[in-house]
Amino acid sequence: MGHHHGHSHDHGHHHHHHSGNQRALFWSFILIAAFMIIEVIGGIVTNSLALLSDAGHMLSDAAALGLSFFAIKLGQRKATISKTYGYKRFEIIAAALNGLTLILISIYIFIEAYQRFQDPPEVQSMGMLSISVLGLLVNIGAAFILMSGDKDENLNVRSAFLHVIGDMLGSVGAIIAALLIYFFEWGIADPIASVIVALLIIVSGWRVTKDSLHILMEGAPTNIEAEEIKAALMTLPNVKNVHDLHVWSITSGMPMLTCHVSVTDGSSHDAVLHQAQKTLHDQFGIDHCTIQVEYEVNGCASPHGTCN
Repeated sequence: MGHHHGHSHDHGHHHHHHSGNQRALFWSFILIAAFMIIEVIGGIVTNSLALLSDAGHMLSDAAALGLSFFAIKLGQRKATISKTYGYKRFEIIAAALNGLTLILISIYIFIEAYQRFQDPPEVQSMGMLSISVLGLLVNIGAAFILMSGDKDENLNVRSAFLHVIGDMLGSVGAIIAALLIYFFEWGIADPIASVIVALLIIVSGWRVTKDSLHILMEGAPTNIEAEEIKAALMTLPNVKNVHDLHVWSITSGMPMLTCHVSVTDGSSHDAVLHQAQKTLHDQFGIDHCTIQVEYEVNGCASPHGTCN
């Protein structure tokens, strides 16, 4: 007996979260898209550039939510011979695009704010205030809907959630600016509020983009330490060495692992394999793994000498 491979998979928990995320993204998309139309009409009627700019922001939100919803739908397609992991990775691509969009939005707001510092526009403050308050309520509703999904675990849902939070902050900024313009005729309040919001948006966008690129570059999940996994496997009976260990994520909440485990001569491959899979599941939440068990005396079969 040379080498044994073990595979472990558990999909039920993942599908349960996907259905909740799908509903959350769909209804928040409907809410945001509907209000965007109202905001465009309101911006034209009140001649408010601030509202029209915020409508543009909400357009990007609607696009982000729609893209996230499409990504989860696409991720449910079954694996094929050419795409052996299916389309789940598209969720991370969508999250990366959303993160980049947040950064671009913040840059646009900076440019727009600079122009308004130079020439503050005339704004019908009461109309701006009314629609901004309504926008805040809509965004709060969308945020609550998205919180029903697993935004802490799913990077795609989190990026969409941050879009909505960014727009919520935009509404708060517009409300404050409208009040300052109405009571003090302080037109410069509008670009000041915009800059504060843009700073918050660009930080969120950078975090989502960085996390997405880490996954796309096959980086180890941030909550899993490869050295801790190796140490845990080394404590198993008859295990003498663990090498060629790789851990990465296909998408949020779906870690993968491959490794070689050297065992003492005469020990049971199946017993070690079962104990290793149980350890990975119980201690690290890894259900997708491929483990090659080999006798220590035979060494590693890799022709590239990677088993150090």
